[in-house]
Amino acid sequence: MAGASLAAIDHRCDAGPGDRPFAECHDDYTVAFVRRGSFGYRSRGGSFEMVAGSLLVGHRGDEYVCSHEHVCGDECLSFKLAPALVEEITPGSTGERRLLWRTGALPPLAETMIAGALAQAAADGERGIDLAEAGMMLAAGFIRLAGGHKKRPLNLSARDRRRAVEAALWIDEHSQEPLDLEQIASVAGLSPFHFLRLFGAALGVTPHQYLLRSRLRRAARLLAEDGRSITTIAYEAGFADLSNFVRSFHRAAGLSPRRFRKAARGERKFLQERIDAALVA
Repeated sequence: MAGASLAAIDHRCDAGPGDRPFAECHDDYTVAFVRRGSFGYRSRGGSFEMVAGSLLVGHRGDEYVCSHEHVCGDECLSFKLAPALVEEITPGSTGERRLLWRTGALPPLAETMIAGALAQAAADGERGIDLAEAGMMLAAGFIRLAGGHKKRPLNLSARDRRRAVEAALWIDEHSQEPLDLEQIASVAGLSPFHFLRLFGAALGVTPHQYLLRSRLRRAARLLAEDGRSITTIAYEAGFADLSNFVRSFHRAAGLSPRRFRKAARGERKFLQERIDAALVA
């Protein structure tokens, strides 16, 4: 999908650890939702480990490098925004807008993951969802969240970063199963305490937060695509009981699973209200 102010690109990369990274340039302002895989992202001296649910942010004209030291391949839904649109939706002065759009990345946050799942449903052709509207909601969510999100310094070895990424990928594959910190840490070959510190420093969220958001991301996709009951979807996504799922989903998305399903199936007014609310917040 391409328009005058916003374009969407379904990006799939099959590069691996043996491929040499090279510098590229953002031709527009970019917000990319990582839906699968992992890669390293470096821009203007910042270094980020991108995993499923992360949000890559690019400033127009900046050089960047993507690498695949830990795993082969990734998939992203990328939105490119024209300068006029960025100026319109980003508050503050020119310098403040420049600083915001050089954030580099956001870790897997619940709100952006829900918006990303909705955007992906639109990209997959789900009826009633406009891709441009969904992309606008994702960009507006980034703008609102980026100012309040405290970035964490990444002072880890390449081996530690790889362990964190591999653990995140393992969580994604097993998120529907009952998991706890000790079990995930044992897969990484670390003590729970050391793993908790390493994972948080590398990815910006705790293992439990990542597990919960992985389950929410899976549930959001099933709600948008699947006709089964909400209870069945909750259990399939890995939630132990329906009430916990409904509370967690509502807290993350700002609406109930049933309301989200209706929005994903054609309530365009709801999408517009969410975009408007995000822009004025």
